[in-house]
Amino acid sequence: MEIIKYQPDSPMLFNTGLFLFLFLIFYFFYNKLRNHQTIRIIYIILFSLYFYYKTSGVFVILLLIVATLDFFIGHYIAMTKGKTNRKLWVALSIIINLGMLGYFKYTNFLYDAAIGLFHYFGEIFEYETLQHVQFHPLDIFLPVGISFFTFQSLSYAIDVYRDEIKPVKSWLDYMFFVSFFPVLVAGPIVRPKNFIPYIKNKPVLLNSQMGEALYLIICGLFKKCIISDYISVNFVDRIFDAPSLYTGIENLMGVYGYALQIYCDFSGYSDIAIGIALLLGFRLKINFDSPYQSATITEFWRRWHISLSSWLRDYLYIPLGGNRKGKVRTYINLTVTMLLGGLWHGAAIRFILWGAIHGVTLAIHKGMATFFGLKTLGKDMSIGKRIINTLITFHLVCFAWIFFRADTMEKVFQMLTQIFTHFEAGVFSQLISGYQTVFILMAAGYIIHFIPKDIDLKIQEQVILLPFWSKAALLSLAIFIVIQMKSSEIVPFIYFQF
Repeated sequence: MEIIKYQPDSPMLFNTGLFLFLFLIFYFFYNKLRNHQTIRIIYIILFSLYFYYKTSGVFVILLLIVATLDFFIGHYIAMTKGKTNRKLWVALSIIINLGMLGYFKYTNFLYDAAIGLFHYFGEIFEYETLQHVQFHPLDIFLPVGISFFTFQSLSYAIDVYRDEIKPVKSWLDYMFFVSFFPVLVAGPIVRPKNFIPYIKNKPVLLNSQMGEALYLIICGLFKKCIISDYISVNFVDRIFDAPSLYTGIENLMGVYGYALQIYCDFSGYSDIAIGIALLLGFRLKINFDSPYQSATITEFWRRWHISLSSWLRDYLYIPLGGNRKGKVRTYINLTVTMLLGGLWHGAAIRFILWGAIHGVTLAIHKGMATFFGLKTLGKDMSIGKRIINTLITFHLVCFAWIFFRADTMEKVFQMLTQIFTHFEAGVFSQLISGYQTVFILMAAGYIIHFIPKDIDLKIQEQVILLPFWSKAALLSLAIFIVIQMKSSEIVPFIYFQF
């Protein structure tokens, strides 16, 4: 049956009718199992493995192997005496997780770099054999979500080593933690100490929690399927595919469009994931907090992809020394952390440059804040300064997004050249009239994004107060609008490629 087979061209995503249909069936039986702890845990694990199989096929076996190895490593860390021996077990977990991640994500990147070195030394030493070595990419398929579940599993081993958590006694509990389907393929990255202790709790869903969950799911579907997908297919992709064919103003609008697209795409996924988890009785922390309202680059990284930025802080920046070893070392640690954060997103120079831009600007901001006594967060600034700093921070982030989104460095330079040398602001009115729906959605997206949090909470409260059937009608209306607006093909979530 097609519903069982893995289909590479049509993976099961949150924004597909297949997932909605299967989740409704799954949720019906899940409610019947609320009082049956072990059966409920097995039931969710099986659905999670099926969900991952429908997104990555046989690589579900990889997930099982990683989970099993780290489960036993966690036990050996707890049983082992002596700091050095415990470190060896942590090192093994790091080698397994990062080694596997490195193979799938960076083998071809390193292979290509090696060929480049062969050519370079071949020209220097006039050795023709090296000059004619060709790069033929290896056929390596990147499993969906590998960057997320490896980081999640790795954090478990490290936390056990730090004595922040006790190792779980049951393999089922650990498998539940690693494979939990709402966050499995694109986060948020869940910390073991914030999740594992609640696995065996009987799920309780209050009316307020149901209303909050539906509100999050509706918001996520709106962001992803209506705003992100539409402006991507009908405008942003066209600009980034051939930036030299468009004027500077069109390229700039394309950058603004991508800034909104990636936010709506990823935060939309996070909203849906957090909403589904809440329906299952698990409250996850927010992953995005209106990041473009940030008045400094430091504040931006406290609001953007919070689960990753906090993971990098706790498991990379602080172990490197954090801010404990002097100012210069602090700036180096910030830059190295963001460089590796950029590399985490993909094996390409442009991702490394994206990380470098953020790392250097974080270091500069920290240095200026220390030297001049500047405010780190926008809430400490006057309204006027906050507005100006927010505009500066937003454009800095947008500049970095060019490196993140463009397929090649050549397109990065083409886009920057068009913006700075062929701006042609006079075509703006024609651009607006030619892409009316796109710009209406972009305006709506940015307006919604900059709505004060208290207003957003009031809207959420009104949804929570609605009767059950009104909530169901609201969700049905949202799904109907999504169906009407969606493109002919399902647009995958951007972070599936990472």
